[in-house]
Amino acid sequence: MAPLLLLLLQFLFLIALPCQTSADQTAKTYIVRVDSSSKPSVFPTHYHWYTAQFTEPTTILHVYDTVFHGFSAVLTPSQAASVIQHPSVLAAFEDRRRHLHTTRSPQFLGLRNQHGLWSESDYGSDVIIGVFDTGIWPERRSFSDLNLGPVPQRWRGTCETGVKFSIKNCNRKIIGARFFSKGHEAGASGFGGINETIEFKSPRDADGHGTHTASTAAGRHAFRASMEGYAPGIAKGVAPKARLAVYKVCWKNAGCFDSDILAAFDAAANDGVDIISISIGGSDGISSPYYLDPIAIGAYGAVSRGIFVSASAGNEGPSGLSVTNLAPWLTTVGAGTIDRNFPAEVVLGDGRKFSGVSLYAGEPLKGKMYPLIYPGKSGGLSASLCMENSLDPKSVKGKIVICDRGSSARTAKGLVVKKAGGVGMILANGVSNGEGLVGDAHLIPACAVGSSEGDEIKAYLASNSTSSATINFRGTEIGVKPAPVVASFSGRGPNGLNPEILKPDLIAPGVNILAAWTEAVGPTGLDSDTRKTEFNILSGTSMACPHVSGAAALLKSAHPDWSPAAIRSAMMTTASLIDNSLNPMVDESSKKPATPYDYGAGHLNLDLAMDPGLVYDLTDNDYVGFLCAIEYGPKTIQVITRSQVSCPMRKPLLENLNYPSITAMFPSRLTGVSSKTFFRMVTNVGEANAVYHVKVEPPKGVKVSVKPGKLVFSETMRRLGYYVTITVDSKNLVLDDSGAVFGSLSWVDRKHVVRSPIVVTQTDPL
Repeated sequence: MAPLLLLLLQFLFLIALPCQTSADQTAKTYIVRVDSSSKPSVFPTHYHWYTAQFTEPTTILHVYDTVFHGFSAVLTPSQAASVIQHPSVLAAFEDRRRHLHTTRSPQFLGLRNQHGLWSESDYGSDVIIGVFDTGIWPERRSFSDLNLGPVPQRWRGTCETGVKFSIKNCNRKIIGARFFSKGHEAGASGFGGINETIEFKSPRDADGHGTHTASTAAGRHAFRASMEGYAPGIAKGVAPKARLAVYKVCWKNAGCFDSDILAAFDAAANDGVDIISISIGGSDGISSPYYLDPIAIGAYGAVSRGIFVSASAGNEGPSGLSVTNLAPWLTTVGAGTIDRNFPAEVVLGDGRKFSGVSLYAGEPLKGKMYPLIYPGKSGGLSASLCMENSLDPKSVKGKIVICDRGSSARTAKGLVVKKAGGVGMILANGVSNGEGLVGDAHLIPACAVGSSEGDEIKAYLASNSTSSATINFRGTEIGVKPAPVVASFSGRGPNGLNPEILKPDLIAPGVNILAAWTEAVGPTGLDSDTRKTEFNILSGTSMACPHVSGAAALLKSAHPDWSPAAIRSAMMTTASLIDNSLNPMVDESSKKPATPYDYGAGHLNLDLAMDPGLVYDLTDNDYVGFLCAIEYGPKTIQVITRSQVSCPMRKPLLENLNYPSITAMFPSRLTGVSSKTFFRMVTNVGEANAVYHVKVEPPKGVKVSVKPGKLVFSETMRRLGYYVTITVDSKNLVLDDSGAVFGSLSWVDRKHVVRSPIVVTQTDPL
């Protein structure tokens, strides 16, 4: 970005607050970034300073002093405009609402009892995972502390009590629990406080999402687990002996506010967590600049203290540019399938059968045929989507209803059909969902089908006045092939802020994941669902993220000296590109081969990540260089880093951030031959005396050269650098539908393959 343009954007940012009209003085929550070093000595604490010079004590919500320096407060626009003029204030931005990105998976990742990484890491023993989510239901078997040792001495956190949550709800497994509601409760949020008829003002989970993610990351072994008979077996998290610290920042039906999320980062860093798992982000696939993104800011402060932060990539796929949580210090996780499915089938009156999925566990239809109806044919868009009050009971009663996916929860559509008198539902994907399917614990006999199957069923209905159908449910199927495939909903690249950094970083299991569940709601989460289940099956990048959090705990336990960047590198460079049918991974939505824009470096492969051979490490200075490279000014960078920095006279090259992937961007109007050279540094974490040779799989129509072509490590030489030159000729370069071509670079010795994806693309200059 040109310096003049960046200055203009920063100027507009600074004047945005005072530009409010005098008539609009509605109080809102603002997060204020302060240069803490400028605190006058007359004030004993930053809180005293803030309340004396910036705002009234009653308006302060949170004071931040660990990963971020400043405060959040309820202010009118005129008050905010006054605050921003103070010379010690670096930035101020409005509080925003975020959304949750909503077993067999450990075996699918290659984890086995008494073998490999589980054994080497003692199942993650004593590593502390901080989970930012909707809280926890502590009584579940997944959170037993049986045979766990004492709480690690370095733990400095606490067990906050509240509604139906006492000190006894913490143990040697759940070693800490906090809840953050001030941002949500502030009148400026528009929600007016916690709805205590459906929520617990405490760390207790009224939603289920937090219990599910916590047990996915670190749940203990629970025998005879299932969700109403589906996915029977032993439920366990990725790091069963890791300790859990719960930070409730999200509230049922109300989302998660930035001011509370930032307060949780501040607390978790102070408390002594090793890993932070945050399955939260924007809901529209649009990412804010890093200096306006409290998740990016909080995560930077955590990573700079050695805390690994795993974040979900979002559920706005399969469209491009849909990945969120883009900061290069975050590990951004997309979702893939596992080799387990819950098949169901729609049988039409003419005998044709269409495969789908379902977690319906009630009374089956027993093969009885029922009339079929598609209300969207005459009832308009809301009826086609089976929205609330959109169906005519006279038309629907006694029939199986075809509902289009979108605009409302999938299980809520079944409830609408049930209320209108329908006997069953066929949930049809739209074109945007493609053929990707997830199971749901419907309240009515229901089957989800892909877009093409849905179109065929609708065509049958349109051509047959006496059309009929039934739905059969097939239970649990193990050993499904191919798996993994990239989930259709998983957020996709390229990176919308800095396409030079490939995002997502990798994918992990995120489809039909069995994990612990709250007692407060049924498996659908609907108010009318009175069923109680110890476990539930959910899908989303929310489910993929804690798999990587648990994996990081195992790697941290096995390699306590590894940095967050080294842990991420180990996962990325050993990730798998092959499914269990030994073919390249495919994209669930299109059934075509997937690319690094879909899966990043590949699918998490813990068997290999324990011993990656080489890692690409990064320090605070590297990230500051990155921020300088994208032309952030010193004050803007200080908003993120907390400390004052100065960029070098010669601007660093963005492409040279020591990331385990390489993206070469060339101008869209490229003519003739053009080259770009990149520098990378690898650290040997394997045997001291090792020799690696380069292996290149160049993108189609692209030339890739590497110097040197051999790296020789020894006891005294643990880090070595190399240069990669990527050359394109406009006559030979043919980009695919995503606007890129893909290849890879690997360093290989007798034991290791250290692989990095290469992306070559063209873009218009700003």
